[in-house]
Amino acid sequence: MMNHHQCDVVVMGSGSAALSAALRAAVGGLRVLVLEKSACLGGTSAMSGGATWVPANHHARRQGIKDSCEEALAYLCAAAPDGWQASEEALWRQMSQQGALMLRFLEQHSDLRFALTAESDPLWPLPGAKQQGRMLAPLPLTPRRRWPLRATPLPKHFTYHELLDCDLWHQPLRSGLRYLPRLLLRQIRGELTKGAALIAGLLDACERAGCEFVTEAPVESLLMHNDHQVKGVCYRHLGREIAVQAQHGVVIASGGFEWDNARRTRHFGERYDFIASPSDNSGDGQRIAEAVGAQLAHMDQANMGGGIPAAVGMPWSGLSIYFHYEPNAILVNQAGKRFTNEFAFNLGEALDERDEKGDPQHLPAWLISDARLLQHAPLLRFYRRRTPGWMRQGKTLAELAQQLGLPNGSLEDSVMRFNAQCQRGIDSDYSRHLAHAHSKADRRFQGGMQAIERPPFIAIPFNRTFLATKGGPRTDASGNVQHRDGQPIAGLYCAGAAMANPIGTRAVSAGTTLGPNLTWGYICGSSLLARAQHSIHQEALCDA
Repeated sequence: MMNHHQCDVVVMGSGSAALSAALRAAVGGLRVLVLEKSACLGGTSAMSGGATWVPANHHARRQGIKDSCEEALAYLCAAAPDGWQASEEALWRQMSQQGALMLRFLEQHSDLRFALTAESDPLWPLPGAKQQGRMLAPLPLTPRRRWPLRATPLPKHFTYHELLDCDLWHQPLRSGLRYLPRLLLRQIRGELTKGAALIAGLLDACERAGCEFVTEAPVESLLMHNDHQVKGVCYRHLGREIAVQAQHGVVIASGGFEWDNARRTRHFGERYDFIASPSDNSGDGQRIAEAVGAQLAHMDQANMGGGIPAAVGMPWSGLSIYFHYEPNAILVNQAGKRFTNEFAFNLGEALDERDEKGDPQHLPAWLISDARLLQHAPLLRFYRRRTPGWMRQGKTLAELAQQLGLPNGSLEDSVMRFNAQCQRGIDSDYSRHLAHAHSKADRRFQGGMQAIERPPFIAIPFNRTFLATKGGPRTDASGNVQHRDGQPIAGLYCAGAAMANPIGTRAVSAGTTLGPNLTWGYICGSSLLARAQHSIHQEALCDA
């Protein structure tokens, strides 16, 4: 390995946002160095299903689906939490305008190909929502070389489209047999799917464009010219500390801080079940940006939901899962009371709802069901056997409530009320009986309401499982990091889960992690190119 002492751009991280930024800058002619803390590439993006939300894209247009940046912006504004529009609208507008350009750029400069899914915007019928056309996922891809990608706990050879179409969660054997010839052929060809295909396609393209990669290279600090100008980074590799001058800038795209125990506890409290991201997501980008005066924001925002126990040897694989979509399941809080619509798209918001002190007010939470849950979702039987004690069981609701430490009679009252609503077919408390747009194309979602009445009764911990935090350095609409004094930090950009993400805990679609992350990486790469061109122009003026 060569020692790098100078380049045009340093990118910190190797997930979707990082590689999108690296590819945009490299295709424009800049020398790009990608530094990855782990021995594996791809971060959380490589582990993902590959769902990508991009409004007004060319695939939708080819199918005659009308969409526009203005409609996407209207949807983002309508879906946002109170008070967010004032600070985030400029970023939403930029993201809405640049997303389609990003997608076309990736398909022009890489082997990646995307295809629409049948999914709608889940917060229908908010203004600007679309019933189809914004959700895409990558098609299978055979990479040009074998990259050391982060392993995924998801079914390896299924595409995202196939996971929506089949019923692997409820019928794993039948679904596997249905796709077996296709899956075997992919294995023989070395084809990748979902997030692995996305990352491998980006890595291939970045390498062809001249990017250089160094793994096991944690960035320890930023090199500054003054309080408001970054000139490079200092990273550690093979026991040595290496300083790199980055002539045109640095992009922080190192993921969230969910594995930084102190910082996570400060912003989210103690209670959680699992962390589903790589343990390298320990907030290095947030730390080094804060050290040079960057303003941090949205530190209490995260992608979160329910989860299953981690696999042996994979402490980050507490995979977010879907057993709360079953008709005979409800969620109850520490008082034994049902507190939300279990089918709500943004369920993480309900789990993270805070009290006056800022502490989660519903946790510990439990999913409550009966014996039929294990019949509906046979994969749960596997997780129960793999992790003894994870799932609780009682012959009666009273016995189960005693195991959980719930107040006397509270669980029985909650289940009795839900069962009465099942008989009427109307959830008068949380309107679960109404159809949800996000479920129409998803076979994991069973819908409906079924009474909880067949012993043994079951309880599963349903506290927060973190997929990624979404707080970090605040940026402007160009991706440029802002100092605490309100001035930009020249040459410092941030994208993805590392930034103060303009789409926080309240997502607007299943793909509003990867889609916006890719877009913000693309925006940062474009900004670096503009900065480089400005620098060349200034030098030419000086020479003249």
